[in-house]
Amino acid sequence: MYNASVEFTAYYYFTNLRVHCTGMDGESVKGIIEDARLEDLSHYESCVQRIYELGGSLPNDAQEFVRMSGCQFLQLPIPPTNMHEILRKCLAAEQGAIVNWNKMCNLTIGKDPATYDIAKDILKEEIEHEAWFLELIYNRPSGHMRRKYPGERPHTRKHSRALDIC
Repeated sequence: MYNASVEFTAYYYFTNLRVHCTGMDGESVKGIIEDARLEDLSHYESCVQRIYELGGSLPNDAQEFVRMSGCQFLQLPIPPTNMHEILRKCLAAEQGAIVNWNKMCNLTIGKDPATYDIAKDILKEEIEHEAWFLELIYNRPSGHMRRKYPGERPHTRKHSRALDIC
């Protein structure tokens, strides 16, 4: 449930950061944040399905759910349109997700194959997201190729149909 709350909060946070990407530099970054944002929504949807399969449920109070994520650090930079700081915040969010999903992989490997399969696929996409933001911040090659379409989610598509195009 914790990782689901983190993915839900990250989706909201990336939505807010993307809105503040302005100017010529901002326009080029919006697409990359959009890819990560939509994939985080898919990660959330993948978690929700598994939570219910395991007999759990989501809290009825959305504020409680967001608090569960422990993501109080997710604030806009000052000024809120500072592209370098927006990218640094995106990177920090992805690095936190990598830690969380790596822990989930370690907890479930050999014990819960269904949860492990979801966790390893989400981890793969989070690692890709991290590489995108490292490339933008440090001008280093990442091997990043834009997704064919926003929300493509090459690794987690099988776990969530929330973003499937009709």
